[in-house]
Amino acid sequence: MPTVTWSRLGGDRRAAVVAAAEAEFAAHGFSRGSLNVIARKAGVAKGSLFQYFADKRDLYAYITDVGSQRVRCYMEDQIRVLDAGRPFFEFLTDLLDVWVAYFAEHPRERALHAASSFEVDTDVRVSVRAVVHRHYLEVLRPLVHDARLRGDLRRDADTEALLSLLLMLLPHLALAPYVRGMDPVLGLDELSPEQPALVVRRYVAVLTAAFAPAAPHAVTTATNGGDHSHE
Repeated sequence: MPTVTWSRLGGDRRAAVVAAAEAEFAAHGFSRGSLNVIARKAGVAKGSLFQYFADKRDLYAYITDVGSQRVRCYMEDQIRVLDAGRPFFEFLTDLLDVWVAYFAEHPRERALHAASSFEVDTDVRVSVRAVVHRHYLEVLRPLVHDARLRGDLRRDADTEALLSLLLMLLPHLALAPYVRGMDPVLGLDELSPEQPALVVRRYVAVLTAAFAPAAPHAVTTATNGGDHSHE
């Protein structure tokens, strides 16, 4: 976490450090990201960075949290617009469409997401993924909980498994259209305008089949032209 010195820093200086660190980590990830470059672009001495943060990993985790909060705020606004009280899988389809569109339109957030997902340093990857997953789960868990209460999920549905699948699905939909080879089956990297939406619907169909209540069987009565009594 940032030090007390960071909290006392002027807003413009903090913004400069965040912008420089986001650009560097988005371009090179943690392992190849340079504190020298960050300090130079932010207009501060490299030693000052260690007055603001305990170490490079602490700075990286903070930058990941800042980026995740921007994505979260946008998506929470969209959740209100989309009305989370609708049938869950109908709502989820629209939400995933919005998610895909957001990362198409925000390359820096996409690059930061990729950097945290593909980081080669295990300890760093675990720490930054913990930051990202916390934001995911704080938004997704109440949505899934409410869907279960409404009866949009089977009574015996494994909601933890559903949450785990969504944690895998969201980064995949954010990145696969732009990272060749991530999706060799459904063609997400074809970048045709309609392909992501088609893939979203295929994924939601699978989740619906696995977690939604079975549709009640229609009761049909053969009248054979009217009511007949048989003795």
